Amino acid sequence: MSQKLRIGRYSEPERIYLVTVVCAHRRRFFVDPKTGRIPVHIMKALSGDAETLCYVIMPDHIHWLLALGVSKSLQKLVQQMKSLSTKSLHTSAFPGEQIWQKGFHDRALRREEDVRQVARYVIANPLRAGLVRSLREYPLWDAKWL
Repeated sequence: MSQKLRIGRYSEPERIYLVTVVCAHRRRFFVDPKTGRIPVHIMKALSGDAETLCYVIMPDHIHWLLALGVSKSLQKLVQQMKSLSTKSLHTSAFPGEQIWQKGFHDRALRREEDVRQVARYVIANPLRAGLVRSLREYPLWDAKWL
């Protein structure tokens, strides 16, 4: 992702963001639920800096709906998630591999948007991708309301 896309953008504390982080070269690092749980644990460990509203770990990318806290910028938070999950993945399954593409995509939700509707859309990704027929079959998602 071009760094020019970040020019003029800033993160707003206590704002809700939908973040997408893509694996390097679209590698499918998270096919195995065991490796897919690594970024989940990292996101939960960062709960003091952001409240995770929902997430889905797809084989080659992550969608993370979060309410940003006041202590870190969105860029710092995502950078920390990527860094900590890379270290853990290097130790457990993929030593020396580049795990993430540079940058990330984010979208700040408008105040009037229905957060639960956005969350339903996010967690339905495995269904739309044809990975499962029912979300009950997919182990790598969660939502605050379910």
